[in-house]
Amino acid sequence: MIVKTKKYKLENGTYIKLGLVNILKQQWWVFLIALALCSGYFIIPNAWWFIGTAIALVLYFLFWLIQFTGVTQMEQTKMLFEKLSYEINSQQILIKLNPRQGMPIKWDQVKSAKIGKDYILLVINKAQLIHLPFRIFNTENERKFVESILKRKGLVK
Repeated sequence: MIVKTKKYKLENGTYIKLGLVNILKQQWWVFLIALALCSGYFIIPNAWWFIGTAIALVLYFLFWLIQFTGVTQMEQTKMLFEKLSYEINSQQILIKLNPRQGMPIKWDQVKSAKIGKDYILLVINKAQLIHLPFRIFNTENERKFVESILKRKGLVK
């Protein structure tokens, strides 16, 4: 079975938000480092432990915000933010710009997947995400078929 979706344009803000949430979930250990730095207060009591750690965390967050915002502005990635349709089967995901132009992504390239309240998020790498809102699927059965593929491939956590 091949699932053909409606055309969908990923908005820049949605991409940035999903990218930031994804990176913070992947790199949760950064907050443990921040906690360890704050515990320096118990060795040398000084408020600068907290201020320095807060500044470092803000800079870390800004670094990733700039990275994801930059991806939306680059000429090489403009295609990701155009109206695209998808053809999904058990072998690959075909991202189609128009009926003649498309780019296949094999399932082994997908690192993980998340099924949200109203979307499916496929993570290719830290900067590449495929956002599939439920509204682009033609029927409920097609969405469930894609979810079953994700479960069968072991991508859903």
